[in-house]
Amino acid sequence: METLDKCPVCGKSHFREFIVAEDYTVSHQQFQIQQCDSCQFLFTNPRPAESEIGPFYESQEYISHHDDAKDLMSRVYNSVRDYTIQQKIKLINKYTTQKGTLLDIGCGTGSFASAIQSNGWKVNGTEPDSGARAVAQKRIGDRVFDSISAPELTSQQFDAITMWHVLEHVHQLNETIDWLNAHLKPNGTLVIAVPNPESYDAAAYGKFWAAYDVPRHLYHFTKNSMKLLLANHGFEVQKTLPMWFDSFYVSMLSTKYRHKKIDVVNSATTGLMSNWKGRVSVGQEINTSSIIYIIKKK
Repeated sequence: METLDKCPVCGKSHFREFIVAEDYTVSHQQFQIQQCDSCQFLFTNPRPAESEIGPFYESQEYISHHDDAKDLMSRVYNSVRDYTIQQKIKLINKYTTQKGTLLDIGCGTGSFASAIQSNGWKVNGTEPDSGARAVAQKRIGDRVFDSISAPELTSQQFDAITMWHVLEHVHQLNETIDWLNAHLKPNGTLVIAVPNPESYDAAAYGKFWAAYDVPRHLYHFTKNSMKLLLANHGFEVQKTLPMWFDSFYVSMLSTKYRHKKIDVVNSATTGLMSNWKGRVSVGQEINTSSIIYIIKKK
């Protein structure tokens, strides 16, 4: 375990306990989420070191690393995935100037990368899990690497870089944002999607909220902390967009964690309410269960 003594966003050193959550997927250990007194950033602390985090991903329930659908949750995930991939492709094409080069960081088994490659993009990917990476390589070729540190990526710049529910997993947070700035073309688009701990479903489920996903989720980004982090590295947020299906999926998992079984009625009700309360209204931004950030260089 390692303990952070400085906030990854503002560098200050005074934290308070925010919540204690359980790792329901693998270890069933308790992990503390702390909040920075200065900038209000939320992060898991202490946390497994980067060299020790691997075993916390070793579960068939970690769906993004597997394509098989053996239970209700994985069947729901896979059935929705094909639709959301097409929505992601439309989004990328809308907020970029051309179908050029794209890097999908944390590409899992390559479903999105393969689909957008078929849409006319030249795609590279990274995936640290060797099993998922092997599947992705079969789908899009040998341009899938274990990390952004791969020598093949050193001199490249991309028209688009995507991180779909990935940034919250990255130990070297500030170093990664610097890398993104160096490898995104001047007019390129960075797309980051992360869970939103200020959403209605996060408040409704508290310590059982599945998107805390400790200790795999090292950070828990609010809109303000995301904007501050990106600004520190020469980026600015152009647009925030919802991920409507996440509220239902996260709610299903959250009821499973709270009651030891999925409560479909509660999940549907909470998901609908979260999307309703999180929608854009006058003078407000999106506040749904997960948020997509469309980002450009300053």
